Amino acid sequence: MKFRKAIALLLTALLGCTALAACADKGGKIKADNGQSTMDFVRGMGVGINLGNTFESCGSWISDKSVNNFETAWGSPTVTQPMIEGYAAAGFGTLRIPVAWSNMMTEDYTISPEYLARVHEVTDWALGAKLSVILNIHYDGGWWKDFAAADKKSECMKKYTRIWEQICAEFSDTGYDLMFESLNEEGCWDSIWNRYGSNEDGKDEAYALLNEINQKFVDTVRAAGGKNAERHLLIAGYATDVALTCDAAFKMPDDPQKHCAVSVHYYTPAAFCILEEDANWGKEQTEWGSDADKAELEKNLDLVKTTFIDKGVPVVMGEFGTTKKHRSAETVRLYLSSVCEGAYERGICPVLWDTPGTFYDRENAVMLDDALRLALTSVSGGAQKEAA
Repeated sequence: MKFRKAIALLLTALLGCTALAACADKGGKIKADNGQSTMDFVRGMGVGINLGNTFESCGSWISDKSVNNFETAWGSPTVTQPMIEGYAAAGFGTLRIPVAWSNMMTEDYTISPEYLARVHEVTDWALGAKLSVILNIHYDGGWWKDFAAADKKSECMKKYTRIWEQICAEFSDTGYDLMFESLNEEGCWDSIWNRYGSNEDGKDEAYALLNEINQKFVDTVRAAGGKNAERHLLIAGYATDVALTCDAAFKMPDDPQKHCAVSVHYYTPAAFCILEEDANWGKEQTEWGSDADKAELEKNLDLVKTTFIDKGVPVVMGEFGTTKKHRSAETVRLYLSSVCEGAYERGICPVLWDTPGTFYDRENAVMLDDALRLALTSVSGGAQKEAA
């Protein structure tokens, strides 16, 4: 009997190893499955990068409304499989794909099958390269502002729901390394409330509106069935701003699967990350790295950690980045690597915001600055891979 029991235990162990091997890619990364916690999933995403200014490009000036014209309208070459595989070869573990789904959509909010198919194709290339993928609804022409209008909210919610129903149907059978994100930075309405003093009484209403949209997102995805019933979901914080998202008025939606993470973005200080000339609200900052700069970063990242991660809520920094204009390469590297390392050390998945010609050369499928590549991807061990 002891011999039979020993054999049975050995077979069980071997089957377990086989199952793990089947879920692992060549680099040893365990692929997501429906039994994995979202905290573990996020920790396994490594350091990410955005496919920016591509599928989220939009504008009435784009007269020939074809898939490729939208894809290339904001400066990206047509996306290719080697381009996507280059992200993985560079050491990144996640690709975020922002999308403006309204680009090719009928009046009843039916998305063009060709548009869906193209986004699906690029998503499959990324998943095939062993990248996790974040897929969202991005700025999308700015229709989000109409959620704040009493006479337009219902129609906006109808459009929002229809979009996610179609995305869910398209990706129903796609594996759990695909994560859906409820929206981008547009979850804020200055016409109801803003942090700088006007409409002070509207704060609860503004947050309640975002909380309602995020709950609708979770309910819609879960009801779609298939892999969507258990898929990991990314919930946009208020304006994805660190302080505003860490406010007690922001609520994570109820999810029966408990497979939700929160999304914040990081472009702080804005005078360094965004300004390329002096503005009426600030003076351009071309250097970063003082003790005060580093203390501000530590304070903000600690706030995210204590508000969410320490309470069991995973966090993805869906965007972080800076302009390169008037900044030295050394300063850019210091800022980006400091944010990336600080986030990753706290269990936050950092995803670099990148647009054509900024940090990644899409034509040649390599990072433009290999020292930056090493500084970023070494944080998660990704730099052990050789550059393409």
